[in-house]
Amino acid sequence: MELREISSKITVSPQVTKKDVAEIKAKGFRAIICNRPDGEGADQPSFEEIDAVAKLAGIEARYLPVQSGMVTDEDVAAFRDALEESPRPLLAYCRSGTRSATLWSLSEAQTRPMSEILTATKAAGFDMSGVARRIANGGRTPTDTGDAKFDVVIVGAGAAGISVAASLKARKSNLSIAVIDPADIHYYQPGWTMVGGGIFSASQTAKTMGSLIPRDVTWIKAAVAAFEPQNNAVILDGCRVVKYGRLVVCPGLKLDWGQVEGLEETLGRNGVTSNYRYDLAPYTWQLVQEMTRGRAVFTQPPMPIKCAGAPQKAMYLSGDAWFRRGVGKDIDIQFMNAGGVLFGVKDYVPALMKYVEKYNATLNFFHTLIAVDGPAKTATFKLSQPGSDSREINVEFDMLHVCPPQVAPDFIRVSPLADAAGWVDVDQATLRHAQFDNIWSLGDVMNAPNAKTAAAARKQAPTVAENIVADIAGGSAVAQYDGYGSCPLTVERGKIVLAEFGYGGVLNPSFPRWLLDGTKPTRAAWFLKEKMLPPIYWQAMLKGKEWMAKPENLKAAAE
Repeated sequence: MELREISSKITVSPQVTKKDVAEIKAKGFRAIICNRPDGEGADQPSFEEIDAVAKLAGIEARYLPVQSGMVTDEDVAAFRDALEESPRPLLAYCRSGTRSATLWSLSEAQTRPMSEILTATKAAGFDMSGVARRIANGGRTPTDTGDAKFDVVIVGAGAAGISVAASLKARKSNLSIAVIDPADIHYYQPGWTMVGGGIFSASQTAKTMGSLIPRDVTWIKAAVAAFEPQNNAVILDGCRVVKYGRLVVCPGLKLDWGQVEGLEETLGRNGVTSNYRYDLAPYTWQLVQEMTRGRAVFTQPPMPIKCAGAPQKAMYLSGDAWFRRGVGKDIDIQFMNAGGVLFGVKDYVPALMKYVEKYNATLNFFHTLIAVDGPAKTATFKLSQPGSDSREINVEFDMLHVCPPQVAPDFIRVSPLADAAGWVDVDQATLRHAQFDNIWSLGDVMNAPNAKTAAAARKQAPTVAENIVADIAGGSAVAQYDGYGSCPLTVERGKIVLAEFGYGGVLNPSFPRWLLDGTKPTRAAWFLKEKMLPPIYWQAMLKGKEWMAKPENLKAAAE
């Protein structure tokens, strides 16, 4: 692990894993402070997981979560108190170490000269010049002038962000564009189902962010703290300000593991897993391989979630593996769904039901996971059937695959861009913000009533790019998004039900029915998922090559 000593009081590091705790103990640290909120990243262990291992090692651990770029005076005071109260030597960590270094810098501002603070952090590898104004001016951040300005600023470098940057560059190469994202790694998240099914390796789904940002696009490796749309400004981690002519907001959503009591401390052990996290998908396949009898429980939370079919994909691929090994008859498969239907588009349900029957799976609707006791291998569900009083039931398990509740990121929910539910408020056709004319949004974070899938972002990116270019030229919106989403339902190894639909659940197939009938399980759809979609994602979608994703003309504009 990477340890950076700032002073005799504190050493900071990037994200700590459970395996790192032994090294931390060996190096003599007596306390750990976690400054990273749970659920920030798909590959991030929770504080409860770290705390449990630290306690076994005799290390004191404290949880002082700080939203990236939103270090408050209260955060600084709490950090200062923790430094004084904790045994030393002490290690503080966050995603990269920057938040912890920032907390130290601000907590020392009253007792050390600024030059001394900047020198100490620079020697440790952290550039605190971005918070120098706050050290000197009590945290005040001017927005009348920016540290940088671009024609287009894109928040988020996931599937949506990189795609829209590439599509914009393909249309208007002279645009100055910045993409803001603190992550070092970009994940092909649709591949995690295949990792959990033993088809892909985890490494096949990850590439360095720097290798994917389009040429001539500025990558600002920082987190967004806040938006000031009235000033055309984005406030970054470290109180830096970026100004924009147009803004695109697409940071994805937050996996809210903490909504389920006891879940975080048992993830990755006690038979509890999830294909929704990069580091846990291999554990899913490990559990499937090891299981020969018992009960396997698969959960699905209330909508909205990314890839609504993913919870049952895990069930099907697991069931298929057990079926092929001849142990399926000894495994009780339970699918616990907070909703009232197996799949939201009824045309695909008959094919799916045949596999539910094949694997002898039991469907339990209106069941919402609320608690997990890992050591006792018991999951608690809230049963809320229409017309009946809610009640809690306990279900024992040998394997538990969890799809976590999902919400908009914290910095989105509290921003002026959000609707009442916390999602970015857009026109569902043009994807332009409902209130701010120079802001657009796409991907999982916006509130259009479409499925939250990478395939949706593939269609949304050209629409947004086309409309931004039209806006720059002084025109009105020219392109519309029809709600397209795709969910390749992996019903068995080698066959997929390819669900493709638009707004309102209207079927929206990409291929003629004689070539590929998406309502039936086909090998052609599996070939598409396994062999074609990954290279299409990496080599076409993220590079602005809009294969089968050309924007649709806005009906009002066409008329």
